[in-house]
This record gives sequence, C-alpha cells and structure tokens, in this order.
Amino acid sequence: MNRKEEISIKVSRLIDIMNLRSLDAIYLKRQDNFAWLTCGGINYIGLGEMGNCGLLVTRDGGTHAITNRIEEARMRDEEKLEEMGFTIHAQTWYENAFEDEEIACLVPSGRVGRDHGLTDNVANDVKLSRFSLTEAEIERYKEGGDLTARAIEETISSIRPGDTELETAGRLACIIRSHGLDVVSSMCAADDRISKYRHPVPTDRVIRERVQLGGNMRYKGLIICCTRLLNFVPVTQELRRQYQANVEIDCTMQLASRPGSTFVSALEAGRAAYEARGYGEEFKKHHQGGPIGYAGRDYRVDFSTPGVIAENQAFCWNPSITGTKSEDTVISTSSGIIPISRPIIAPRIQVTIDGHTFVRPDIWEAC
Repeated sequence: MNRKEEISIKVSRLIDIMNLRSLDAIYLKRQDNFAWLTCGGINYIGLGEMGNCGLLVTRDGGTHAITNRIEEARMRDEEKLEEMGFTIHAQTWYENAFEDEEIACLVPSGRVGRDHGLTDNVANDVKLSRFSLTEAEIERYKEGGDLTARAIEETISSIRPGDTELETAGRLACIIRSHGLDVVSSMCAADDRISKYRHPVPTDRVIRERVQLGGNMRYKGLIICCTRLLNFVPVTQELRRQYQANVEIDCTMQLASRPGSTFVSALEAGRAAYEARGYGEEFKKHHQGGPIGYAGRDYRVDFSTPGVIAENQAFCWNPSITGTKSEDTVISTSSGIIPISRPIIAPRIQVTIDGHTFVRPDIWEAC
C-alpha cells in the first residue's frame, strides 16, 4: 500500500463523516490528525495539540493544505504534500484572516466540520475513524515499537547505582530523538518511588536498588507506550509472584480486547483477573489504560466508555500493583494480538492465558 492509497482510504472515511453530519468539507489542523491523514507527517514545531498547517478535505474528494509562507516550502519539499495530492494555499504570516477566507472560498456553503473550536466540531468523529489501522499503519507501528522498546531497554540496561532519574530520562531522550521519534512523556522511578507514585515524573532522586522506566514515544504520528523494570538486588519470591500476576492481568486484558467486543468487557476481564489473583483493591488505585494510536490514550477506559473495539485497533493496557507495572502496546485483530513494543533485549517470560501464550518482558536483574 503506497501513501496515496492510504490517503484515499482515509479521505473516504472523512466523506462518510460529512455524509453523516451534512457537511461539505472537514478541516483538520490538530497534530495527531495531520499525522494520520498524511501517513506520518509533521505540521508542528513543538509538541502540542495544534499544528501550523491545516488540511481541508471536500465532499468530492478534493484535498487542500492551508498554511503560511514560512511553512509552505517544507510542506512541499519534506512533507511531500503536493506529491500526495494536496493543493497548497499559503499567505504571508501576518494575514490572520487568510485561513478562514480560503476555507470560505473553497467551501462556499460554509458547512465545514473542524477538529478544533466550538462550531461544527467533529474531533470525536475523526478520532473514531482513526481506530481501525491500515496495513501501512500497522507496519509503521511495528517499526516504531521496535525502536521504542529497544531505546527503553538499552537505557535501563545502562543504568548504574548512583545515577539519577533525570540522568536516566535524559539518556532515553537522546536515544529516542536520534532515531527520529518524539518523547511525548517519560517516567522514571527509583526504589520506593515505584510504590509511591503511579505517574513518577523524573526527579534528581539517586537510584539505589530498583528502577522503573517507561513512557509514551511518537513515531510518524503513532504513539508507543511501554515500561520496563530493573533490579540491582535479587528479585524476591514475593516480588516475582506479584510481577507474574501483574503480567497475567495485562495479558488477560489484551486477550479480551477482541474486535467487536466492548471496551468495558475488556475492563471487566481485567478487574476479574485482579480479584482472582488476590489484588482486587489494586484495580481501584490507577486507571487501566485503553486504546492508543495517534494519541497517548484515545480513551482511558472506565465503566461508562461506549463503543466496541475495531479491527486492527491499538491498545495499551497498564495494570499496576503497588510496586510493579505491566505496560506494552499491542494491536487487536480478529486473528489475534500483534505485539508492538515487544521485548527486544530485555529478559523474557512466557505467560499462557486460556491457551494463548504471550512473550513478555521480565524484571531485569543486574546483581
């Protein structure tokens, strides 16, 4: 599948939204949606919600890019928008009315849905249309997953007692950026901070006996999330039992994330798995994650989350038990789970749930 073929699929999905909402065009300017429609493109300077180039898709399948002359050359030369079929419209940076005037010219009816703002906002419709990944997106996801897992594992394996969490996060960021990925978020916890905080923002805390490292990395628009654990002291039998249970809960939720099933049913399977292993109260202490893709989590699934799982939809469940966590990105298909952030150089364990075997990262022991 080439990029034009992939874009054609996505334009068709946007036209379906137009038909549903009685619109004549949709205008996308969010960073995640730009990346989605352009097969991994970048319309931003810094990480955030909005970009500096918007994409207009009309009901007849027309595709346009609206930006300023600062961004115009890069959109043409590096993002290859014209080669992908987009007509570029650009004006000087101080022509503040140009964007709206150009959209009004291209869509005289004014019936334009947008992924931002308060009027005719179709952001959630577009998010739903991103859930089912194309074959090309799955291949990009695999590439990004390997790069992310390797970077986190190379970083955590390089840690020595006396290093700080901030030094570790900086080392990870260097590796990530050198491979063309973005650090969307990184978390690092030393020793007792692993148990104290579910979201351990890196600090100047010195690492002594244990460390947890993970986060969200972006590759061609797609977010990969995973976490790894390292011990400088022997892993106790109790910690080993707890981590095994934690991974089993994660695999149970992955297995329950079948296309056509509800998001809530996967969450219920996770809660039951916590309880069956004697950790029922831990379920209440942190959200369990949910669908991922062009956002860190499209939803943090709770018992009110509507809808069903799509074919080829990505997930990152992140069940945790105080002191351990299991977190990797996968894609759910009708033929099974595709691992995205699979262990590369980390030690591995095998977990079997209902006859399905998973290969997952183990706690690293460096002692």
